[in-house]
Amino acid sequence: MAFSPDEVERYARHLVLPEVGGPGQTRLKAARVLVIGAGGLGAPLIQYLAAAGIGTIGIVDDDIVSLSNLQRQVIHATADIGRLKVESAAEAVARLNPHVAVEAHPTRLTVENAGALIAAYDVVADGSDNFATRYAVSDACFHARRPLVTAALGRFDGSLTTLRPYEAGADGRPNPTYRCLFPSPPPPGAVPPCAEAGVLGALAGVMGSLMALEVIRTVTGFGEPLIGRLLMVDTRSMRFETLGYGWDEANPLSGTQLQG
Repeated sequence: MAFSPDEVERYARHLVLPEVGGPGQTRLKAARVLVIGAGGLGAPLIQYLAAAGIGTIGIVDDDIVSLSNLQRQVIHATADIGRLKVESAAEAVARLNPHVAVEAHPTRLTVENAGALIAAYDVVADGSDNFATRYAVSDACFHARRPLVTAALGRFDGSLTTLRPYEAGADGRPNPTYRCLFPSPPPPGAVPPCAEAGVLGALAGVMGSLMALEVIRTVTGFGEPLIGRLLMVDTRSMRFETLGYGWDEANPLSGTQLQG
């Protein structure tokens, strides 16, 4: 896959990285990445994926831009209030990098449509804000054999992991699923929504950028991904911790009851 002179200059800092270089940048250009949500996590994530030269970015979101979004959803501007987030995000990508194609999906991802949406992409990044969507995405990625980068925000804290449960680890055991990490969603009302609890705006930028890093790592193959590891960020003490987790043989997707 050839690069134009504009692309060679645009991606020059990637091209001189031995861990990325021409082959890695070519993989980025050929990649199709589906982003779930163009909100707090999706906003920085989409921008960095576009800047990195991901060839096609799909964006799933049925919401419109509101004034309260702008404290953290930096891909949107004041003039975008009232517009669909997928439209606002697509225009921002076009301004940033005309070599990136955007496929807008102005819909809510559900159990019913997740499989068809995810099957059309190589990598999925979930920045949704509710457990129903997270389970629907992770289950569909498992069945479609698609790598999933998923993150979540609290008030001052965030978490991030990468899932490839259709593959085995170095020990021969299956990689864990999302349901190995979180077997069941919390009871209704146990986790208050952002509108009630609040969220530190810059935290969304940190976690969305880390998501972009994991997606780029997944596409290019450099370094060690967060498979079987949960990165936890606490901005009150500026502490980053990584917790290991493993395959649960009782999980309903790849558990022993389904094997043989």
